[in-house]
Amino acid sequence: MKITQAEVHRIALLARLALAPEEQTALVAHFDKILSYVEKLNELQTDDIQPTAHAIDVPSPFREDTVTNQPNTDALLHNAPARQATFFKVPKIIE
Repeated sequence: MKITQAEVHRIALLARLALAPEEQTALVAHFDKILSYVEKLNELQTDDIQPTAHAIDVPSPFREDTVTNQPNTDALLHNAPARQATFFKVPKIIE
């Protein structure tokens, strides 16, 4: 697949890049190499291959969400200057 100078110019505008004409010409050559490699990959026969995220089996990083440290309300409020039942008591600031 060939990429044109106009397409490189449009990509540069979308990326908000100010490219000199010789830089655009160099990018045309680089993009052509990249696209030719992708075309070569498309020639591979992958019909019998299962899609995978990893080459080897990786265990799930997710764990069961369980509480391991129950909060002790009395211990949490032990040093509070004032408390009301199981809450911190703070001065009223809004009339």
